[in-house]
Amino acid sequence: MAPKVLVSDKLSETAVQIFRDRGIEVDFLPDLGKDKEKFIAEIGKYDGLAIRSATKVTADVLEAATNLKVVGRAGIGVDNVDIPAASKKGVIVMNTPFGNSITTAEHAIAMMMAVARQVPEADTSTQAGKWEKSKFMGVEVTGKTLGVIGAGNIGGIVCDRARGLKMKVIAYDPFLSEERADKMGVEKVELDELLKRADFITLHVPLTDKTRNILSAENIAKTKKGVRIINCARGGLVDEAALAEAIKSGHVAGAGFDVFEVEPAKDSPLFGLPNVVCTPHLGASTTEAQENVALQVAEQISDYLLTGAVTNALNMPSVTAEEAKVMGPWIKLAGHLGAFVGQLTDEPIEEINILFDGVASEMNLKALDCAVIAGLLKPVIPEVNMVSAPVIAADRGVKTSTTSQAKSGVFDGFIKLTVKTPTRERSIAGTVFSDGKPRFIQIKGITIDAEIGHHMLYTTNKDVPGIIGALGETMGGHGVNIANFTLGRTTSGGDAIALLYVDAPVPESVLEALRKTELFQMVAPLEFEV
Repeated sequence: MAPKVLVSDKLSETAVQIFRDRGIEVDFLPDLGKDKEKFIAEIGKYDGLAIRSATKVTADVLEAATNLKVVGRAGIGVDNVDIPAASKKGVIVMNTPFGNSITTAEHAIAMMMAVARQVPEADTSTQAGKWEKSKFMGVEVTGKTLGVIGAGNIGGIVCDRARGLKMKVIAYDPFLSEERADKMGVEKVELDELLKRADFITLHVPLTDKTRNILSAENIAKTKKGVRIINCARGGLVDEAALAEAIKSGHVAGAGFDVFEVEPAKDSPLFGLPNVVCTPHLGASTTEAQENVALQVAEQISDYLLTGAVTNALNMPSVTAEEAKVMGPWIKLAGHLGAFVGQLTDEPIEEINILFDGVASEMNLKALDCAVIAGLLKPVIPEVNMVSAPVIAADRGVKTSTTSQAKSGVFDGFIKLTVKTPTRERSIAGTVFSDGKPRFIQIKGITIDAEIGHHMLYTTNKDVPGIIGALGETMGGHGVNIANFTLGRTTSGGDAIALLYVDAPVPESVLEALRKTELFQMVAPLEFEV
């Protein structure tokens, strides 16, 4: 029997035809997703579901979706899909992460040009019958320095377009290597240098704890007087109130914003200010982009239903059902190893080497590779998945190598990750015990046996008396309960580490208290998806 797909949002007829051409039965009901009761009543008939943003795939929808195997979102955002519930039901969730890249990049360039020449204000003035030629004195972009914060997929396109405009392009991106920057024709710089030198600044990073308010009041104050700031990435990357004050004071000459901290943006400190151009999140709003993501999601869903191929999945590795039963715990371990190093690394990654030993070397190494790289990138790129991770790493010039070997120690098998940056090398190894639980077994060459928890604390120090006491006393004094405590060292008096599994996130006050003891070289909180 042919698979059956429901399209419950407005996709193009061309995308719908892709299903038909490939022998898939499809019902195109573009308004069904808005009627939850009818949607729930019908969803049980279908193997696949193609949506945009209007359809909400909630836990109760998934409960009724007794035959559903895959949900495909035409676009990148999947806030309207309950991914944990989908995973529990065995439903794959796919998106189309690269379909909007050119459109968003072009919008950023358009906003930059509009701000440079005060186009919207000049248009309003002229259409009001005024002829204020001297009022709207703009600036050329040719020869100016564009500071690009985030040189990934979209940021890389902006860099290319800006070079075509004869701009000098400098880029800040912790994952951008010097080699990749050279190929792009941009200069890689640290954030403070970008702020100091750029005539225009454009942001192209996701919103994470590390990037939230990356243009804070403090950082805006570091910018060159007369800078113009463009944000077509995510609301919350710029402190809007601080930027408004900088525009009023004359320090910032203008801004172009397509995204806001609160959307829909009914009110913003930026509204009504001179030479501020605002648009209602139009980055992906072109005919071509909407068509591209629709065609892409139709192809992805068809591929999976007909051949089992998985592309751009957010909640499933690219492995067969038989492999998944054995590999599940190892895939989780691989992600944990990557996440450990990723959370500790704040400079460009140049090389990734993954060693598979024993039983691990006999598995689907490509899937395990992807899980490691996805875990490594996720702290700075939350939307990364196992399919997109290798592409993103390659785009940043990261060299990845894989080695496999027969069983070489006491464990049936293990995975070891080594990551090189310009200044250091980090390594960590782990295995899966017979109970199916991943464990860390080596960090920095130091042998340990550490259970992995959701909230953890990692410290490095010299092997001196008082470490255990300082950790226990500080944690206990701040009401943080320790579930598991693992120590390791090279030699007596040598390098030592501690890894604590705790019941709740470690407060900043605890971190500061530990650092003030001056016993520790590093004090780092860690989070793992367990």
